[in-house]
Amino acid sequence: MTAPATTTVAAPEVFDRLRRHLSPALALTGNFAGRGAVEESADGCRVTLSDGRSALDFGSYAVTLLGHRHPAVTAAVRAQLDTMPTSTRSLANPVMAAAAARLSGYLDDRLPKVYFGLGGADVVEVAVKLARLATGRGRVLAVRGGFHGKTVGALALTHSPLYRAGLRGCVVDVVHLDPEDPDAVRREAAAGEVAALVFEPVQGENGAVPLPTEVLRRWCEDAHRAGAFAIADEIQCGLRRCGARSVALADGLPVDAVLLGKPLGGGVVPLSALLCTERMYAPLAADPFLHSATFGGHPLSCAALPAALTAVEELADHGRELAALLDVELAALAERHPGVVGAVRGRGLLRGIDFGSPGTAGAVVVGLAGAGLLVSPCLGRPTTVRLLPPLVATAAEIAEAVGILDAAIVDAAAVTGAG
Repeated sequence: MTAPATTTVAAPEVFDRLRRHLSPALALTGNFAGRGAVEESADGCRVTLSDGRSALDFGSYAVTLLGHRHPAVTAAVRAQLDTMPTSTRSLANPVMAAAAARLSGYLDDRLPKVYFGLGGADVVEVAVKLARLATGRGRVLAVRGGFHGKTVGALALTHSPLYRAGLRGCVVDVVHLDPEDPDAVRREAAAGEVAALVFEPVQGENGAVPLPTEVLRRWCEDAHRAGAFAIADEIQCGLRRCGARSVALADGLPVDAVLLGKPLGGGVVPLSALLCTERMYAPLAADPFLHSATFGGHPLSCAALPAALTAVEELADHGRELAALLDVELAALAERHPGVVGAVRGRGLLRGIDFGSPGTAGAVVVGLAGAGLLVSPCLGRPTTVRLLPPLVATAAEIAEAVGILDAAIVDAAAVTGAG
């Protein structure tokens, strides 16, 4: 893999610009996490900081499933950059068409219609919009603990009130269901018409919580009986992050749509996608301008998709081996710290480690960053630290990460008095 170009980054100037032009809090947290340094370059699992230190990236909020700068993905994007980096939006673009066909085929053409966005919230918004238009109904069912984005429509589905502070309400009528209640969809459908059920098979921001498969199956069936759509949000847990191409389809759930994002652009360019049935897509098929975005289906992003999917499949077996190793390592970690680590949850390469308090979890995150391991905190569940190893990680890097985590837990327990 070609080494990234190096530059000399003046970290104090970066933090000053963040304070003046973005957010003082963003500058403060970045300065604290980097101990005065900023990110400068990245390759594979490693991020190089401006002071020369290196850190393992097991975070990045699930974007870097293929690590940083995967050579096949960067080559595909460079080739498109030299050909036609943007689209006229008037003429048909073959790169977007090829990406849609490749993605539909990736899920065995079970959900043949595709809409491309740039971020996860984009496709959550269009999925809910299509469900409401196709059914002529307004109410949507989501799940307690779920996270679907922070735009106004997606925010209605997101369960945590933390993100709605200061807002009077959202435009979508949403009911949040108890994930342990198999009868919840049937009961809500009986109480009033429902357009769609939206759920994450594995809730990421809620601390890597897999929802009960049998409950989800019952919910999907009850939604269909009521004439509603079932939508699986796999923006974080799909694309082999949790083992399968699609968790919902692999678990045999009768869904009408799967939402993908985060690593879909190979960790190089932003890309998200809605895949759905003909029936759900019907409003957009009838009027393709019903929902559109200037950069939706952008050629650079769509050029990355085939290379990213091919790389994911090449690494799928290795990912299963890493997940099995992670099971063993994290179980042993919990046994070594019974008074500090409360639980270890998750599936595949999406794991959550619970601590007794937000203070302990925060101390662990800060200690990890300083020691050379980047993870993702759970914004909606501050007692949990999320671990998101990439498929390109090695067994040695898994062991290195767990060793850093072990030491950080010891230090955090000493500081906070946990255990």
